[in-house]
Amino acid sequence: MKHIAVIGAGITGVTTAYALLDHGHRVTLLDQNRYAGMETSFANGGQLSASNAEVWNSWGTILKGLKWMLRHDAPLLMNPKPSVHKYTWIGEFTSNIRNYKANTIATTKLAIEARDYLFAIAERESIDFNLERRGILHIYRDKKSFDAAAKVNELLRQGGLERQAVTPDEMRTLEPTLHGTYYGGFFTPSDSTGDIHKFTRGLADACIKRGAVFTNDAHVDAITHTPNGIEITWSGLEHQGERLQADAVVICAGIASRRFAAMLGDRLNIYPVKGYSISVALDDEASQASAPWVSLLDEQTKIVTSRLGLNRFRAAGTAEFNGDNRDIRADRIRPLIDWTRQLFPQIDTSRVVPWAGLRPMTPGMLPRVGKGSQPHIFYNTGHGHLGWTLSAATAQLVAKAVDEG
Repeated sequence: MKHIAVIGAGITGVTTAYALLDHGHRVTLLDQNRYAGMETSFANGGQLSASNAEVWNSWGTILKGLKWMLRHDAPLLMNPKPSVHKYTWIGEFTSNIRNYKANTIATTKLAIEARDYLFAIAERESIDFNLERRGILHIYRDKKSFDAAAKVNELLRQGGLERQAVTPDEMRTLEPTLHGTYYGGFFTPSDSTGDIHKFTRGLADACIKRGAVFTNDAHVDAITHTPNGIEITWSGLEHQGERLQADAVVICAGIASRRFAAMLGDRLNIYPVKGYSISVALDDEASQASAPWVSLLDEQTKIVTSRLGLNRFRAAGTAEFNGDNRDIRADRIRPLIDWTRQLFPQIDTSRVVPWAGLRPMTPGMLPRVGKGSQPHIFYNTGHGHLGWTLSAATAQLVAKAVDEG
């Protein structure tokens, strides 16, 4: 039995801890927050979406980003302020355009594999996370975007995903609450939604019951090699210079993974891409009846939805390249509220909770999973907008890598 330290208690850290416990290891998690799942795993769009596996590396994405730079409500927004990190990341993002097809297919396969693991875990541990297995409907307002989606669909099919074109009438049969005029859609019946925070917290509790130790309010100051493995120095509200000895460490720390990798002699080019969400309280029967149960992705606005039980509706979206900035901007929240009112006009939006989180994105849009350059160092990080979708599978991959040493 090895003692493995996991840094980060978001969705990837907690699923990694669970997989390591399954493999017979002793696990200690360290996280800078008081509770698990308090950062990017707190209030994302909720989609477990193999149908959203298309990577962003394309000239079309770059051209749209340039076109949208002066629009505060644009789906993709970039702060033009110079930053070496940002522009080196963009350079590597561009160089990965050649890998667009291969990476999209690989991500699709991983997402399908992750789905089975996650459902099995939830059933095994009796985790209630508002799971809705009603599929995801992608909606398109014009022929050009629909035709582009058809090309993407071929790559998703190569990855093993069944996703079918639907007419506007079929779209309204699938989701009768939907308002507006559309050219068509694509429906993925095997996709689902759920509350990532509830799942992460529930799985954290399950890990504790199985013997994992959670060290919260722990800011990791240093990670060093010793003759016996890895030493982690951390500080907290009531601790300074505490030391943890472990046989190995797995970095699952979101955007902070880049800093920890640098401590360990690895270059990990992760950039924080901010996303926003609103959670709408469905306090009356009219709102509850008017909010969709089938999850949506609006191609034009890049907004996604999830229904989190009878009383909550979530809309999320946007990609903001603005460094390590967690501010919740009113001009980025307003489009989510307006979109909700336009497509679902009977929903009462008088009680809305806004949120922003930083997606840890690699330039190639694939997570970094596996060994580092030095012994006893492992990574499971950089999942971008698909951490919720992919983490259960990448946790298995990194646990196997730890077993192999």
